[in-house]
Amino acid sequence: MATWRYSTMPGGAEAVSSRNAVGRFVDFSHGGGGGRRVIKSDQLMLIRKWQLRPVKRSFSVRNVSSEQQQKVKDLVTQQQESPGSYNPFPPDASSIASSIKYHSEFTPLFSPEKFDPPKAFFATAQSIRDALIINWNATYDYYERLNVKQAYYLSMEFLQGRALLNAIGNLGLTGAYAEALSKLGHNLENIASQEPDAALGNGGLGRLASCFLDSLATLNYPAWGYGLRYRYGLFKQRITKDGQEEVAENWLEMSNPWEIVRNDVAYPIKFYGKVLTDSDGKKHWIGGEDIQAVAYDVPIPGYETKTTINLRLWSTKAPSGDFDLSVFNSGKHTQAAEALYNAEKICYVLYPGDESLEGKILRLKQQYTLCSASLQDIIARFERRSGAKVKWDEFPDKVAVQMNDTHPTLCIPELMRILIDVKGLSWNEAWNITQRTVAYTNHTVLPEALEKWSLELMEKLLPRHMEIIEMVDEELIRTIVSEHGKADSNLLEKKLKQMRILENVELPAAFSDLLVKPKKSPVAVPSDELGESEEEEEAEAEAEAEEEKEEEKLKPAGGKIKSVKEGTQGKKKKIPEPVPEPPKLVRMANLCVVGGHAVNGVAAIHSEIVKDEVFNDFFQLWPEKFQNKTNGVTPRRWIRFCNPELSKIITRWTGSEDWVLNTEKLSELRKFADNEDLQIQWRAAKRSNKLKVASLIKERTGYIVSPDSMFDIQVKRIHEYKRQLLNILGIVYRYKKMKEMSASERKKKFVPRVCIFGGKAFATYVQAKRIVKFITDVGATVNHDPDIGDLLKVIFVPDYNVSVAELLIPASELSQHISTAGMEASGTSNMKFAMNGCILIGTLDGANVEIREEVGEENFFLFGAKAHEIAGLRKERAEGKFVPDPRFEEVKKFIKSGVFGSSNYNELLGSLEGNEGFGRADYFLVGKDFPSYIECQEKVDETYKDQKVWTRMSIMNTGGSYNFSSDRTIHEYAREIWNIKPVELP
Repeated sequence: MATWRYSTMPGGAEAVSSRNAVGRFVDFSHGGGGGRRVIKSDQLMLIRKWQLRPVKRSFSVRNVSSEQQQKVKDLVTQQQESPGSYNPFPPDASSIASSIKYHSEFTPLFSPEKFDPPKAFFATAQSIRDALIINWNATYDYYERLNVKQAYYLSMEFLQGRALLNAIGNLGLTGAYAEALSKLGHNLENIASQEPDAALGNGGLGRLASCFLDSLATLNYPAWGYGLRYRYGLFKQRITKDGQEEVAENWLEMSNPWEIVRNDVAYPIKFYGKVLTDSDGKKHWIGGEDIQAVAYDVPIPGYETKTTINLRLWSTKAPSGDFDLSVFNSGKHTQAAEALYNAEKICYVLYPGDESLEGKILRLKQQYTLCSASLQDIIARFERRSGAKVKWDEFPDKVAVQMNDTHPTLCIPELMRILIDVKGLSWNEAWNITQRTVAYTNHTVLPEALEKWSLELMEKLLPRHMEIIEMVDEELIRTIVSEHGKADSNLLEKKLKQMRILENVELPAAFSDLLVKPKKSPVAVPSDELGESEEEEEAEAEAEAEEEKEEEKLKPAGGKIKSVKEGTQGKKKKIPEPVPEPPKLVRMANLCVVGGHAVNGVAAIHSEIVKDEVFNDFFQLWPEKFQNKTNGVTPRRWIRFCNPELSKIITRWTGSEDWVLNTEKLSELRKFADNEDLQIQWRAAKRSNKLKVASLIKERTGYIVSPDSMFDIQVKRIHEYKRQLLNILGIVYRYKKMKEMSASERKKKFVPRVCIFGGKAFATYVQAKRIVKFITDVGATVNHDPDIGDLLKVIFVPDYNVSVAELLIPASELSQHISTAGMEASGTSNMKFAMNGCILIGTLDGANVEIREEVGEENFFLFGAKAHEIAGLRKERAEGKFVPDPRFEEVKKFIKSGVFGSSNYNELLGSLEGNEGFGRADYFLVGKDFPSYIECQEKVDETYKDQKVWTRMSIMNTGGSYNFSSDRTIHEYAREIWNIKPVELP
C-alpha cells in the first residue's frame, strides 16, 4: 500500500488507524458518475501522521558573514529524501487521491452528501497545503537556527491570484494532481477555476510584490512579506448600461484554504491618546483606542526547491472585553459593539475612499497597523534569535525592511518609537539603526501619489509619531543649513521649501531667525514723488465722493445702503479678500528618503526622473542613496503555468526547461525566429490561447468574437495617464473610416481586430469611470453593426484580475502601453505580454524603453512625444499655441453627433479642450499624440497582414524578454540594498 510520510506539527492530529477507518462510506460522486465507495484497508492512507524515521540531517548554507559552508545539525525527525528533492512525499496519483479523499471527509467545509467541484477544490487545496506545511516549517526552523539576516517586504497590496496551480507547479506535481483528480471524477483545470482570486491588491504594485515573493522563495533568499488581510478587497467590478458598478469582493465567504491563523501571534495597536513625559524625560503614549492585529500566514513555495517562505497578513479585532454587554442588554446593540466594529473595519477594504475625514482616518489607521504590527513581529523575532543578550546595534545586520511605495512610511517613526520608548535606546542610537534598516521603493512621479497627510490629523491619531517626525524634520533642517550655509538666504529658503518633511509649517524655534530678511534702510523720498502721492490720494477721495452720491440716489425711502466699510471717519476702505492659509502637511515621500539608506526607482527612465526631478534636492545631498531596480515578473506564473503550450515549444527549441529558472536561455529562441517549423508551432499555440479567450468573452459579456482576428489588448488600472481614452478614440476613428467605405474597401484596408479592455477605475475617480462608460458604449454600437461584422469588436472584460490576465496575456498579439511619456514608473504587464510573444505598441515610457532595447526597435511599434518634451508641450498648450490635428477634431465631432447613444460625453471630451483649468487643457496630451498614434496603428495593420513577419517579431519579443524576470530584480535588491544571501535547505 502507498504510504505518505508526514512531518508532524505541534498539536497536529494523531494517526488515523486502519481499524477505525476501514469500511467507512464516503460519497465521491460527481455528476452522474462515481457513487458511494468503501475505503478498503489496502487503500487506506495514514494521512495525518505519515510514517517517520528518526534521522539526523545536516543543513548546508552560505552564511551571510562568510562564503564558507557550515554544517548545522538538526535533530528534528524527518523522512529520508534524495538529494535535491523538493517533494515531501512520493508524487504518485494514488497517494494524492487518498489525501484528497481524506480531506473531503475529515477536514470538511461542506456537507458529506456529494463531492462537487467547490468541495473538491477545498479538499485538493488542503492536500497541497499539507505538503507545503512540511517545507514551510523546515524553512522557518532553519532560519531560526542559523539566525541569518532576513528581508521583510512591506506592501499594502499583494495581488496573488489563484494559488492552486502555482503551488503544484512549483512542487512539480501538476501531472500527479491532474491524474488524481481524474480518478475522482474531476478535471484539474475545472477544479482550479473554483478558486477565487485573493482580493489583496489592485494593480501593478501588488502584482510586483507577489512576483517578488515567488522569486525570493525560488532563489532561496530568507525573506517574508507583510500585508493586510482585506475582507472585501478593493471591489468586484460589474459593467452595466451605466458603466462601472462596485460591489464587495466575496473571496473569503467560504474561507481561504491556504491561510493559517496564528492565534498566538497578536500585537497591540494604539490610536489617539496623549504623550506624557516622566521625570527622567522618557515618553509614554497612553490612553486612546486599543486594538489587536492577529497574524494569518500564507505559504509561498519556491520552484523546485524546499524553500517555502511566508506572507504574513494582519487582521484587526478588539478584545472581547470591549463588547459592552450591559449596553447591549439595554437595547443599544450597535453602540455595544462599536469598538469591535471600529477595529474590524480597518481591514475591510483596500484603499477605502478618502474624500471624507473618516476615510482619511481609516486609511491612516491601515497604514499604521501594517507598520506597527509588522515591526513588533520583526523585533520580537530578532530578540528571540538573539538569545539572552540583545545587541541592538546588530539589528540592521539581521533585518532589512523594504517599503513598497510610501504606504509603509510610518515604519520609520514607529521603529524609532519602539527603540526609544520601549527598548530604552537614545535618539542617536535609534536613528542610526533605523536609517541602516529601512529602504524605500518609489513607484510614481504623480504628485497625488506622493502621499501627504494632514499634520493635524496625524497629531490627533498618532501623537507620539508626530513628535518624532517633527524631530526628524528638525534634524533635516540642520543638515540642509550645514550643507548650504546661511549666506544665500534665497537658496536656503528654496531648499527648505522643497526638502522639509513638514510642508507649510513654521521653522522650529531653534531656527526662527534663519530666514529673517534684513530690514531696508530708510530712503529719503523726493518731494516731487511725495506730491504725486498726495495728488493720487485727492483723486481717490474725489472718486469715493462720486460713488457716495450714486448710492444716495439709489437709496430707498427710509432705507440705507451700507458701504463696504463704515465708521472709519466717513471713509470707505476696500477690504482685501482673506488668503486661505495653506494646509499643514506631512510629506511621506520626503520622510522615506530621509529615514532610509536607499531609494530606488523601478525602471531606468523612471530612476532618472526621480533623481533629476522628483527628489533632485535630495539626490544632490545624498547621491549614494539613489539606485535603479527595473521591475520584473516571475516566469513561472507568467509563462510556465499560464501558457503551457508556449512553454512546451520553448523547452523543445531551447533543449531543456532551464529557461524557467534561467531566463537568459530564452534568448536562444532568436536564432530560430525565421524557422518555418517554429513559426507554425508558434502560431498554433497562439490560436489555441485565443480560442480560450473567445470562450471567456462569450461567458463574461455575451459577445462572440473570431479567433482569426488580431487580439489587441489594453488591460491595466483605468487612469487618465495610462490613456485608455487615446485607445478608444483611435478605435472610434477606425470605426468612422470603416463606415465611410464600401464593404470591399474596408476589408482590403483593415485587418480584423478584437479590441479588448480590462481594468478597474477607482470608485471615486469620476473621469476614469467616464472612460469605462464610453468604452462600453462604443462597444455596444460597434459590436451590433452588421456593416462591420468581425472586422471590429470592442470588448470590456469586467472584473479584470490575475486569473483573467493569465488567459488574456497568452492570447494577445498586440498590447497597448501608451501612457504619457514620463508618467509611468515602469509597468510590469508590458513585460508579461512581451514574454508571451505579444508585440507592444507604446511610448518611450517606463520599462517600454528597456523592452524596446532588448527585443529590438524593429519589433516594437513606437509613437508619441518623448519624456523630455512633455513640459514644453504643456507650456505650448497653456500659451494657446497648440493646433489640434483635423483627424482629432473629426473624432470628437463624430462622438458628439450621438452615434454612440444618448449619453452626454461633454465632461469627458471637455478634458481634451481649452488651454488651462483643472480637468481641462488635455494635461495627458491625448490630442498631441493622436496623429502619431493612428499612423502607428496603420503600420500595425500592414505588418499583421504578413504573418511570417509578424510571427518573427513575436518570437523576438519572447527571446528578448529574458532580462525581465523578477529573479534578476531580486538578486539586485538582495545584493545592493538588503545585503542578504541565499540560504538553501538541502
